[in-house]
Amino acid sequence: MGIEDYGGGQSAQPDVLIVTTNDVPGHQVTQVIGEVFGLTVRSRHLGSQIGAGLKSMIGGELKGLTKTLVETRNQAMERLVEQAKARGANAVLMMRFDVSEAADVGTEVCAYGTAAVISKL
Repeated sequence: MGIEDYGGGQSAQPDVLIVTTNDVPGHQVTQVIGEVFGLTVRSRHLGSQIGAGLKSMIGGELKGLTKTLVETRNQAMERLVEQAKARGANAVLMMRFDVSEAADVGTEVCAYGTAAVISKL
C-alpha cells in the first residue's frame, strides 16, 4: 500500500474550501451560514477484527484499520461538503473531526465546521 492509501483531504481545486482555521488569508468572510456536518458509521468485518486482534498481540500498525479510518473520514468530509454546498457555502471554517464508538458495533466519524461564504480581498 502506498501513501495515497493513507491520506485524505481535498483536491487542489475544491468546490468548497475546508480549513481548520477561523479565517482564510487573502479572503474575507462575507456571510456566516452556520454549522454543517457530515456523519458516517462504519462497522469492521470479522476478518479485520480477527486480524487486528492478532496484530495487537505482536505490535505494529494495523494497516487495514488505518485505511478503513481514512476512507471513513473522507466519506464524512464528502458529506460535509455536500451539506455546505446545499446551504450555499463556498467554505467551511474551523473544520474538526469527532470519532467515537457507536453502540459497540462500529465507529462513528463526524466532520463538522462552520459553513461560510468567502471572497478574495
